[in-house]
Amino acid sequence: MIRRREEVRVRTVEHAQQGKGSVEFHDWLLPEEAKGHGRVFSKVVLKPGCSIGFHQHLQEFEAYYVLSGEALVRDGEREVLLHPGDMNLCPDGGWHGVENAGETDLVLIALIMNQLP
Repeated sequence: MIRRREEVRVRTVEHAQQGKGSVEFHDWLLPEEAKGHGRVFSKVVLKPGCSIGFHQHLQEFEAYYVLSGEALVRDGEREVLLHPGDMNLCPDGGWHGVENAGETDLVLIALIMNQLP
């Protein structure tokens, strides 16, 4: 299968996980295409001041990989500033959230995979 960028589903979510502002998801892989192995493989764009709120992952894990911008990530009980090339991995049962801490768009790759039994 080939998916060209003009074929990618783009969706805007207001207050994602009770975060601030809106978040744009460019969904390269749709949940039904993952065949039960996961549910998100997306480019995520957060404008300055926008965020994905602090949330928990159960029976799955999520990775954020920073492509551009500055990400203030709450990873469990700590906050860490991430830059392009950095990653946050939230394991099964873990909590995390992310906010655009810069003055330009924050662009991430988000991947959510199901935890194997």
